[in-house]
Order: sequence, then structure tokens, then C-alpha cells
Amino acid sequence: MRIAKNDIPVRINAPGAVARQKINFGDASGYGEMCGEYFSLAAGTDIAPLLKGLEGDLCQSPHWGYLLQGQVTSTYADGTEETVNSGDLFYWSPGHTIRVAEDAEVILFSPTDEHSKVIDHLRDQLTG
Repeated sequence: MRIAKNDIPVRINAPGAVARQKINFGDASGYGEMCGEYFSLAAGTDIAPLLKGLEGDLCQSPHWGYLLQGQVTSTYADGTEETVNSGDLFYWSPGHTIRVAEDAEVILFSPTDEHSKVIDHLRDQLTG
């Protein structure tokens, strides 16, 4: 799920302050502690080969994030794709992979346990 900044409903519009809020933007119930993450990803990056060996060969952690710059496409187990562009707020549900079309700077918020397992797996694949 992605939403462009201007499509996020304005809840407060006062001189010097605009607050936008998208209600029901992913479900964090059942997860423990969250981590904040910052990723710099080069154009052409495709993590699919590195996810081999995980359940469904996909990242099973949900992520909430903001794309500072670039373009990233997520692909889900059912084959659906969604492209996130600079300035988009997004939610990637469990069971996805990503590829980068344009150099990207990404801020993610993810459940610590779930995403740490994926990060450890990716690191092992890169050094193995």
C-alpha cells in the first residue's frame, strides 16, 4: 500500500502547520518492539536472490516507511507489484521482495525480531 503526500488526508491546516494522517495504514498487532531503519539502495538492486531460503523465498517482515528519493518496486507472493516513488508513504506487508529502479534513500519502521532475522539472512547470503 502506498500513498503520495498530497493524497494523505489533511487533519490540521493552520498557519505554519499542516498535519496529514492516513488511518488504518497497516496492522502492527501481534508484533513486539519496532526498529527504525535507513537504507541507501543503488539502482538495479534486487534482493530476491538473497531471500532464497526464507519462507516463500520472501521477506516475511512488514514495513512502514517513507521514500526520501528514488523508486522502489515491491513484488508480493501473488505476483502483484507496487511502485513507490520519492515522497511516498508506504506499507509493505509480509511476503514481499523489492527491486530498485532509481537510487533510493528509504526510511523503514519494522518489527525488530522479524526484520532482524531477514537482515541476518541477507548478510549471511552476502558473506557466504
